[in-house]
Amino acid sequence: MSFVLVQVIVGGLLLGAVYALFSSGLTLVWGMMNIVNFAHGDFVMLGMYVAYVVYTLMGGGPILGAPLATLVLATLGVVVYFALIRGIMKGPMLAQILGTFGLALLLRYSVFWWFGANFLSMPPNIVGGTYAFAGLRIEASRLLAGVVALLVTLGLHLLLTRTSLGSKMLAVAEDQTAAQLMGIRPDTMQAIAWAIAAGATGLAGALIANFFYIVPTVGETLGIVAFVTVSLGGFGSVPGALVAGLLIGVIESLSGYLIGAIYKDIVVYVLFLFFLWFRPQGLMGKM
Repeated sequence: MSFVLVQVIVGGLLLGAVYALFSSGLTLVWGMMNIVNFAHGDFVMLGMYVAYVVYTLMGGGPILGAPLATLVLATLGVVVYFALIRGIMKGPMLAQILGTFGLALLLRYSVFWWFGANFLSMPPNIVGGTYAFAGLRIEASRLLAGVVALLVTLGLHLLLTRTSLGSKMLAVAEDQTAAQLMGIRPDTMQAIAWAIAAGATGLAGALIANFFYIVPTVGETLGIVAFVTVSLGGFGSVPGALVAGLLIGVIESLSGYLIGAIYKDIVVYVLFLFFLWFRPQGLMGKM
């Protein structure tokens, strides 16, 4: 295997880790409330713009931009839950779909109004240069994004499975009435879930902004990636989102290298549909 091919695979794994990070938030919300957030990709887009604003106003890189984007989006997640989600959860599925889709349009066109439609980007050396290791050359920005995203996604899984907070959130997901009888407040746990999910998108957006184009419509692309990742990994499964994100990142990179960048999305979606034909519940989902 040539060094170029290995480098392509490594790059795909690093990008896939970021996909897994922001997709884990989508699968968390679905697992907790059975709600599909169509504004999820636009949350990532907002995280990218927060990082860009931090850089332009303060000259700060990801060390400052990533925590601020996480905090801003986590706060937005709580606001969205209490202002919108808690109400539409009582209605039919169509109300949930249209509500989150309308939220996506509101966020997207608000950014259009404030920043315009021009493509923006961060300086290529904002994180550092390029690292050379064993013949491989990896951009510092991609390495930082991939490593941080992988660690945070694993941390989220541990939070849900090894902590008291995670047990309470899973209890609410299983049976809200029983959880209330045990002294757990479903509203609080669901608001925390939205804060975590939105915070993950903010962090992912701030990380990916260092090497990805920034434009209001980027949320559409990243939202589709999130849905494919969650569907492939299995709705409600954070480990499934992690594995699926890494797979999609590698498949995208290999397709772009071997066939052409214009065809990489086609390859991903064809393989995705082919897989779901045989296993509709995804890699780690339940029937």
